[in-house]
Amino acid sequence: MIDTHSHVLPGIDDGPATMAEAVAMCFTAAADGVEAVIATPHQRHPMWPNRDGAAIVALCEALQREVGDRPRILPGAEIRVDSELLADVDGLPASGLLPLAGSRYLLLEFPSIGGPDPRLLLHELLVAGWWPILAHAERVPRWVEDPESLAALAQLGALVQITGGSLLGSFGRRARVCCAWLLDRDLVHLVGSDAHDTDERPPGLTRAHEAITRGWGAAMADRLTRINPADILANRRLP
Repeated sequence: MIDTHSHVLPGIDDGPATMAEAVAMCFTAAADGVEAVIATPHQRHPMWPNRDGAAIVALCEALQREVGDRPRILPGAEIRVDSELLADVDGLPASGLLPLAGSRYLLLEFPSIGGPDPRLLLHELLVAGWWPILAHAERVPRWVEDPESLAALAQLGALVQITGGSLLGSFGRRARVCCAWLLDRDLVHLVGSDAHDTDERPPGLTRAHEAITRGWGAAMADRLTRINPADILANRRLP
């Protein structure tokens, strides 16, 4: 499996504080069957701006040296959305933003309230040749309260990522129900761990894969944890 959302880099956001903790997360992921992890520290977040993309890439390389061959650690970011985002995207690569694994995919974190109109933002990104992914969509209040609006964004071309823990009830009933609503309508493209540590928010996708297999079939579980993530690594556009 390939994890497309993991806060595994040390000392850079609200993920692990030390390299030793980051290594432990990687070993936990590998033991759970994860072959590759896209490290997605926060970028453009008020608390963790992380504007230096080269520093993030260097930290991925340092973690890979500590971990060894498995899992592969690939650079990316969870990019906070605000009214200035398009200017930063237009300024790539000088702006320091990191797409997922060097692809045209951008993992976007929308704020709970406010921010630009998602429809207009997504349209501009798609026209410019970027492929936006909505991070932990089932936990964003605006979409939990109105999932039809999330479905409309998917129709426009946005990709929907849910968190494995949400399927298992780790983020409450509303997030779990929203995941099921999306899966029932085949509106989910990716499942990520959104891991932050080895205890409360650990790495791993096996339990989520099993839950999807029970409820929606093995083919969908494989598509969301293996096939679609592999297309991201290969920079192929998802259908």
